[in-house]
Amino acid sequence: MKKNQLHITNGSALTNYLNDTGYSGDIITWHEMLCEGPTHVDLLSDDFLKTRAHFFSASYNIELDIEAFKSEISKLDNVDGYSEIVLWFEYDLFCHINLIAVISLIQQKRIKLPLFLVCSGRVSSSKNLKGLTELSTEELAVHYTHRIKLNNEDIELAKTLWQIYNGKDHNLFKPYIVKSSSFDYMSNCLKAHLKRFPNSKSGLSTLEKNILEIIDRNTIKSQHHLLGYALNYQGFYGFGDLQLNRIIKQLAIFYTEDKKGIKLNRKGHEALLGQHNFSTEINDQSFFGGVRKLDFQFNKQENKLVKTVINAH
Repeated sequence: MKKNQLHITNGSALTNYLNDTGYSGDIITWHEMLCEGPTHVDLLSDDFLKTRAHFFSASYNIELDIEAFKSEISKLDNVDGYSEIVLWFEYDLFCHINLIAVISLIQQKRIKLPLFLVCSGRVSSSKNLKGLTELSTEELAVHYTHRIKLNNEDIELAKTLWQIYNGKDHNLFKPYIVKSSSFDYMSNCLKAHLKRFPNSKSGLSTLEKNILEIIDRNTIKSQHHLLGYALNYQGFYGFGDLQLNRIIKQLAIFYTEDKKGIKLNRKGHEALLGQHNFSTEINDQSFFGGVRKLDFQFNKQENKLVKTVINAH
């Protein structure tokens, strides 16, 4: 009897796209956004689910449907009817953290099926990087046809990176920035991740600085207008409305908003010039896996994370 493929997608939009375009096999839809909030290495543990439920509730006032999550990943409990697993994830940090988690989950379940990766990004017809749902059906078919079989080194790399992400020292990512693998965009994502921590001079992460620069360089009419710019010009982060809106609101100390629009205030200009470290004023209590954002700062000269002074003991 012919065995089917099992697809794991990066979200409902892609699942619908694959269903609409007639891809055969069963689909697991991955709904998590593990690039934000505390996590645990063991994705099957109650601690993991409780931690994630508390994060979504506290940070976004969203109730995590634990039973729906369990139901979706329970499709991995019986894989005898499948010939391979195809992972559909994109070029950005959002997807890559989910990707290394999914690969780790498959290993935690001791599944031995071949793993294939379909990863979008650079497309010959476009100057911009593209997400999977932005591809035409023909472009998507080409990506699928040329899906990459992950070897043992790739799988071990993903497991190692997931362990580091859940640990206390994210400088351990640095050697893997230059490591060759089947993950063409992993290097970009790891570099982008380290720059999510406050810059040691300004206290701004790369994303926060980028948003202030958008305000400084453009005529911004509203927060919604600013969100549109931030979504389109965020590089390798791949964040959605919820995440970027939260950052925009946290940066309110740096801009004024009235009927005419949004303008940087004095603090905003000082922050862009690096005249003062504003990390404690922003006071972003976010966790990235096993690390609290405010416990480390990114030192551009040393090109690494350094402990924040109050935590350097």
